Amino acid sequence: MEVNFLNKKGVTGIVRKISESLAVEMGYELVDVEFIKEGSSHFLRVYLDKPGGINLDDCQKMSQLLSDKLDEEDPISIPYYLEVSSPGLDRPLKTDNDLKRNLGKEIEIKLYEALGDRKIIEGVLEDYKDEEIIIKTETGKNMNIPREIIALIKLVVKF
Repeated sequence: MEVNFLNKKGVTGIVRKISESLAVEMGYELVDVEFIKEGSSHFLRVYLDKPGGINLDDCQKMSQLLSDKLDEEDPISIPYYLEVSSPGLDRPLKTDNDLKRNLGKEIEIKLYEALGDRKIIEGVLEDYKDEEIIIKTETGKNMNIPREIIALIKLVVKF
């Protein structure tokens, strides 16, 4: 049975609710939930974070609790693989919580449409509002970027 887009959204909504309550109980932050098809298999991916980072034991505990809860509620009618993990350093910053946690850090913003002559802008995250993200560019000036033209925000990872 093929899962259509609406069902995927429904599944992620249900799993998000279940995962959120379990994560809060365990002292974690739920970062994201994905339900995707890769090849002929479906994957339910749950991303967690906590101060100091998520480790393998955290992922195993959450995976077991979430698996038991999903078996109880059975919101997914097709076979799938459950993966619980840390979101990684280069993950997209999607929520206001993500932005708040990363104030003062260097970010990269990819745009749907060019702002001036640029579709990728880097700078230090200064502030965020419902309608815009404010960064300090390499020139030292603040730049206000409307959220509706932002395709992706992520941390700049330097090694």
